[in-house]
Amino acid sequence: MTGRLKPRISTRKEPKQNRSNELVSAILTAAVRVLEEEGAQRFTTARVAEKAGVSVGSLYQYFPNKASILFRLQSDEWRGSTEILRLTLTSNASPKDRLRRLVHVFVRSECDEAPVRRALADAAPLYRDAPEARALRAEGDRIFDSFILDLLPGIADAARGVAGDLIITTLTAVGKEFSEKPRTEKEIDAYAGAMADMFCEYVDRLTRG
Repeated sequence: MTGRLKPRISTRKEPKQNRSNELVSAILTAAVRVLEEEGAQRFTTARVAEKAGVSVGSLYQYFPNKASILFRLQSDEWRGSTEILRLTLTSNASPKDRLRRLVHVFVRSECDEAPVRRALADAAPLYRDAPEARALRAEGDRIFDSFILDLLPGIADAARGVAGDLIITTLTAVGKEFSEKPRTEKEIDAYAGAMADMFCEYVDRLTRG
């Protein structure tokens, strides 16, 4: 018995001219608007093409199906998040200062991009197990794992692994829940500061043994 074929998620071709780049940019901008306004369940290539003001045929030159559009949006978000991780966690600041900075940047990002993130999470079954998706996530994991070694160099590997899992799982789960409704700048700063304090206290306790 053959396995079910997965939809293609890679783009058909990469734009090489300014006009092509502008077309792809218009399609992706329209895709974000459709996600924000209608959610993943009503997301179709026809709605995206209509919102972008282009023909479905023009859209299909670059994106073979809706999964490929959604994956492009998600992969762009992952690449942006990975770059934030890289800049934040590989700076010359002390490890705890880097951890504090990460919490503030992450919580703010979750709040700023909550509508699209929620819609992409609903669409995740279309692409989350694809090799391309796994490769993008793996780079972010590598950066974070290297940072945890800087943050907690003097404890056992198993304990460090648990600490890293606890920090990243708490950060993502709590950040997602916090961003479920609109937040003011003051609320974001206060919440991120409190969570950073909690993590730093946890790190201090582990360091003290």
